[in-house]
Amino acid sequence: MPADTPQPQSQRIWVDADACPAVIKDILFRAAQRTRIPVTLVANQYIRVPRSPFIRAIQVGHGYDVADQEIVRQARAGDLVVTADIPLAAEVIDKGVHVLNPRGERYTPESIRERLQMRDFMETLRASGIETGGPDALNQRDRQAFANQLDRWLNGR
Repeated sequence: MPADTPQPQSQRIWVDADACPAVIKDILFRAAQRTRIPVTLVANQYIRVPRSPFIRAIQVGHGYDVADQEIVRQARAGDLVVTADIPLAAEVIDKGVHVLNPRGERYTPESIRERLQMRDFMETLRASGIETGGPDALNQRDRQAFANQLDRWLNGR
């Protein structure tokens, strides 16, 4: 099979690309080229991707959760979804999809329930006027954790 042809396999990587850090996309692009696993970025806006038969971008219409619903529609059991969106992660986990956030945390059926509860609690605090702040900036340790977890998924196929 030529080196520029995606391998015949069912597993793919789906990226919730609107909020995915550029450094994480770069890690995914390199992995796609190295492993020939198809990577698809899904976003409400145009996303520039390297020319590669293994990397593509899908631009969906604007609207609340339109990109998330496209990922839910297309992702299959065994695929990997990269997202920090907890409700999206919960929805695809129910389909047997693996989920990794950009900080390198793998969500499981057990951990996602806890994350949903914490998200709902924080949302309640914000709705009552309490300032909760946001996540820290992505750092080198986060990037390394992401790359390590991605390699574990790629090697466990």
